[in-house]
Amino acid sequence: MSKARKLSLAGAVLHITLILVGGYFGLSAIQGDSGLFQRIQVEAEAEELRLELAALQAETSHLETLTRRMSDDFLDLDLLDEQAREILGYLRSDEIVLR
Repeated sequence: MSKARKLSLAGAVLHITLILVGGYFGLSAIQGDSGLFQRIQVEAEAEELRLELAALQAETSHLETLTRRMSDDFLDLDLLDEQAREILGYLRSDEIVLR
């Protein structure tokens, strides 16, 4: 009878050890450095960066268009007038300024 008891005690210890090891690896798979939560966080950050990249590309495109319109090859007089008024504060002699 004592031999059967030793086997059942060894079996119980083995089962408990396997459950603890499995629980450790399961927890690591969810919360570890390469776990599920970390992956979700990295994917969310990647999406934010993609949106920021799209906004920066749109702004760059707009600034490239403005730069091209102010170049020597293609001078947009309306844009030049707008920039002179806004940045330098220029006015025509027939204009009246209200403040």
